[in-house]
Amino acid sequence: MEQRDIEIFLTLADELHFGRTAERLHVSSARISQAVKKLEHRIGARLFDRTSRLVALTPIGSRLRDDLAPAYEQIQAAVARAIEAGRGGGGVLRVGFIGAGVGMFVYEVAEVFRARHTAGEVQALEQRYADATTLLAGDEIDVLLCVAPALWAGMSESPVLFSEAPVLAVSARHPFARRAAVRLDDLARTVVLRPRLLTPEVDALAVPPATPAGHPVERGPDFGTIQEMLALVGAGRGVYPVPAHAQRFDSRPDVAYVPIEDAQPFDWRLLWRTASTTEQLRGFVRAAQDVVVGRPNPLLD
Repeated sequence: MEQRDIEIFLTLADELHFGRTAERLHVSSARISQAVKKLEHRIGARLFDRTSRLVALTPIGSRLRDDLAPAYEQIQAAVARAIEAGRGGGGVLRVGFIGAGVGMFVYEVAEVFRARHTAGEVQALEQRYADATTLLAGDEIDVLLCVAPALWAGMSESPVLFSEAPVLAVSARHPFARRAAVRLDDLARTVVLRPRLLTPEVDALAVPPATPAGHPVERGPDFGTIQEMLALVGAGRGVYPVPAHAQRFDSRPDVAYVPIEDAQPFDWRLLWRTASTTEQLRGFVRAAQDVVVGRPNPLLD
């Protein structure tokens, strides 16, 4: 069984969706189908029940996932440790972030990390709003600073580093701009933008499908970057919840920020692939934890 086929099987077992699996692995849906058929032929049994609307593991598929996943993670971890040893504990750690304020924090952590790990280097890479978790899964970045928890198998997360109150980005001409605060039920009275390509699980962390009172939330145009989102908001095309530091780093004359009284805070943490855990990565996580000690929100200090 080829390593790539194992990776495809485990990712599909996690996503239960051919399109999302293809996006995570940066291959075509046809390649996913081909690998699954090949594996099922070798096993001699169906691993997934597939309809036009549903993908589900069969009992044999579930057993294979449970048996393969730990062994696969051990192999990946062993390779990562060998690579790290070959580099003498150095090399470049690719850290993804989204937005200017978050980038400033990443560079602050990088300075602490470099002082402790002189053989290592940090490359801070700004990501598109909707691509970051995909790039992490695809091994294009090593670690990501974001507000989403580890929602997928094979991902690890740090403890929450710091939390931010949510605010709603609205057009300066929007009726909400004249209010001191809004509530989640108010989302049913407007149009909420949608991040492009973001998985439903991550999207729902910021925008629930319905308000606490049960009213559906209407979704508007999609966006891929923070600047695209702000341009749509300023033009009156929709609103979107963002962390409080946006008031400082994303100030625009056509956009207002209104506190959301009853929304969950944005909890910032680091995510990385469990199989790629190295001492260098652990050192970066420790540096981030040390940087935030005694600072409720380092982006607003």
